[in-house]
Amino acid sequence: MKRIVLFLLTNIAVLVVLSVVLRLFGLDRAMYSQTGLDYGSILSLLMSKSMAKWSTGAHVIEQPANEAEAWLVETVRRLAAKANIGMPEVAIYEGDANAFATGAFKNSSLVAVSTGLLQSMNKEEVEAVLGHEIAHVANGDMVTLTLIQGVVNTFVVFLSRVVGTIVDRAVFRSERGSGPGYFITVMVCQILFGILASMIVAWFSRQREFRADAGSATYLGSPSPMVNALRRLAGLQPGALPQTLQAFGITEKTAFLALFSTHPPMEARIAALQGRSAT
Repeated sequence: MKRIVLFLLTNIAVLVVLSVVLRLFGLDRAMYSQTGLDYGSILSLLMSKSMAKWSTGAHVIEQPANEAEAWLVETVRRLAAKANIGMPEVAIYEGDANAFATGAFKNSSLVAVSTGLLQSMNKEEVEAVLGHEIAHVANGDMVTLTLIQGVVNTFVVFLSRVVGTIVDRAVFRSERGSGPGYFITVMVCQILFGILASMIVAWFSRQREFRADAGSATYLGSPSPMVNALRRLAGLQPGALPQTLQAFGITEKTAFLALFSTHPPMEARIAALQGRSAT
């Protein structure tokens, strides 16, 4: 709940600061429409567990049907206790090797693994992956990433409109800031600023992957299981996830450009863990 409140307060602060800037430069009247809070992101976050189950067809383990499911639930329970968070829902879904965690609250989250991951890894490696996902929950990464995305989106829209108003007044001599130059400039700026915003969000996402890897190493008492799990994943075809969950998977398909990748290269993640064990 604290992170949801922080999300709202951050957006409000951004709006206040930008409104003051617009007033100081005399652009507030020209900016006849403004972006409000990112309610869509908040709603998406609150519905993230339900949407994840629906989009992946994940089956939540209510009562373990076999020894493998019982081990999976108990392992998540033990890791959650170490991370000092509430017991997440545990689910299995059909697909190639991958896993994810989602949920708006630390004590009410969902951890899901694919059948491909369970079939491709030994128990120690699966435990390391589960530790990684539990670390995401404990770090509040789902909320934080949504917050970052919401803030940069707000800046993209506002800055695009500021530039559009300036260009419209300076070049097209429009007093109202709503001429054709305004709309064309806004569209171009939203594309350019949007690309930059995507890079910023992707960079943050890569940093949280390093932290989640480190968290798994801490819970298991050694980085070796996570290193082995990453090496295993490096040789497997990454399991596809819905667009809304791609940043929360344990692995992803290689992005066209590294700057837009939500996950660091496996070699970098392994090197970071090995450097951790050397210190």
